[in-house]
Amino acid sequence: MDTTTTTQTPATTAPATQSNPMAPVQLTPAAITQVKEVIKAQGFEGYFFSIRVVPAGCSGLGYDLNLVKEAKPNDHVWEQDGVRITTDALSSKYLLGTSVDFVSSVTGAGFKFENPNAKSSCGCGTSFTT
Repeated sequence: MDTTTTTQTPATTAPATQSNPMAPVQLTPAAITQVKEVIKAQGFEGYFFSIRVVPAGCSGLGYDLNLVKEAKPNDHVWEQDGVRITTDALSSKYLLGTSVDFVSSVTGAGFKFENPNAKSSCGCGTSFTT
């Protein structure tokens, strides 16, 4: 059962859905499990999973994932299945409707972004353009 809620610091709480601009990103169950495991392994209980879009790579934009103790003022903040997530207002425009999965294969493991706003991405898949 998805128990997702959102807030925009310091505003109100609303259900997080793909159509709710306050919750631009949805994590898959595999991504939620991975974030929870990393938080526990690192001893970062209570931290936020920060997802931001930053200048990077040959296509111009990339994803920056971190665990942060506090959200910044005016960040979009929401919770999905016990994971507190934050992103800044500019990043949320690039991320709206994005799904984040965690995939594992014989060649490696990592977070995979399905971003409907990305017009193209580089050959290695680490950056994108809008």
